[in-house]
Formats: sequence, structure tokens, C-alpha cells
Amino acid sequence: MPNDKHIASVFDRDLEAVQAHIMKMGGLVESAILDAARSLEQRDEELATTVRNRDLAVDELELLINEEAAKLIALRSPAAGDLRTVLTVLKISGNLERIGDYAKNMAKRNSVLVQMNPIEGAPSDIRRMAQAVELMLKDALDAYIKRDVDLAQDVRVRDGDVDQMYNAMFRQFLTYMMEDPRNITGCMHLHFIAKNVERMGDHVTSIADQVIYLVTGEIPTDARPKHDRTSLMAGPKEA
Repeated sequence: MPNDKHIASVFDRDLEAVQAHIMKMGGLVESAILDAARSLEQRDEELATTVRNRDLAVDELELLINEEAAKLIALRSPAAGDLRTVLTVLKISGNLERIGDYAKNMAKRNSVLVQMNPIEGAPSDIRRMAQAVELMLKDALDAYIKRDVDLAQDVRVRDGDVDQMYNAMFRQFLTYMMEDPRNITGCMHLHFIAKNVERMGDHVTSIADQVIYLVTGEIPTDARPKHDRTSLMAGPKEA
């Protein structure tokens, strides 16, 4: 029995180390989201370069988490509940890595956009959308630490607000492009950036799903509250 307790304590210690890496990774990704949006709004190429360079640390943390989680499974043979925690960690780290990639892609497009005339209002709208996603991510990670299903469900619902922001920007870009063809290139870049932010929200929602799975043992079966309607939109009608 003492030996069993020792094994359990070692597993808990190793799991805590992996979870610490997850929180560090989450903090880096939260900063990347906000800094990528700020670099766009302020046309700050230096900050955009910093965001791109910092993504390497996110990638390295994902690799470290994958390696340590694999060792936990191989060496500790976790029971059902503990195994679920390890699998959740792997899923969360994968989603964080993808969100970091989207932030890096946002920063990459900044170097192109600074050479064009700004599209009035669009960068600040994207920043507000990015702030909403960053707050969702913060709450999703808090829900993971606290094992808070209600907070995770709240994050899932708020993804619909992000979709609505994206829909509004999509309509705005269509209007700008129809009013002046010189806006087409800039609006296309901004649209891809806005889509990246919308996809970030989807990955945060996936993290919230994993929290619910961790606590309840079941992935939510209700459809996600998606409100992206851009595939159904046509250009604005002429008066």
C-alpha cells in the first residue's frame, strides 16, 4: 500500500508539471493574440515580428507537453480518471498551438498591410474581436484549472458573439471593396485576418469542450452555437 501511495504521489507531481506547462503555453498564446491585433491597429512591424518569433516558444512547449504526457501514460499507467486528464492536456495543447499559429499568421500579414492605405475602422474592429477571443481563452483555461463546467459552457456560448463580429466585418469589407476597387487587396488581407480570429474562437470552444469532457466524462453532444453566415452572404445591393 505505501508503494501505491508513492506511485500516486509521483504521478500527481508529474501531472502538475505538465499542467504548469499548459498554463505557461496559454499565457504565451493570450499575449500573442493581443499583440498581433495591437501590431495591426498600430501598424507596428517590430511588434508583429516579435509575435512571429515568439511562436517558436509555443511550438516547443507543445512538443514538451506531448513528450511528458506520453511518458505519464507509458510509465504510470494512469487509471480512467487520470488518463482522461492526460488526454485532455494533449487536446488543449494542440488547440493552443493552432491558436498561436493563427496569431502568427495575423502578424505576418501586417508587413503587407502597412504598405497600403489603412481601411478605416477595420483594425480596431479586429482588435475588439481578438480581445473577446483572448478573454474566452483566459476563461477556458480558468475553467480547466477549476474544473468549472458552467464557465466552460459560458465560453462555448460566447463563441457565437465572435461569429457575429466576423459576420459584420465581412459585410463591411464587401461594402468597402464595392465602393472602391483600390480597397480590394487590403480588404482581402483583413478578411483573412478576421477569419483567423474567428477560427481562434473555434479552438477556444474546443478547449471548453475538453473541460466538460474532463469533468463529466462526456463531450457535449449539443451543436455548437455557430453563427458564421458569410457563406450565405451576397454583396450589398445597390440603392
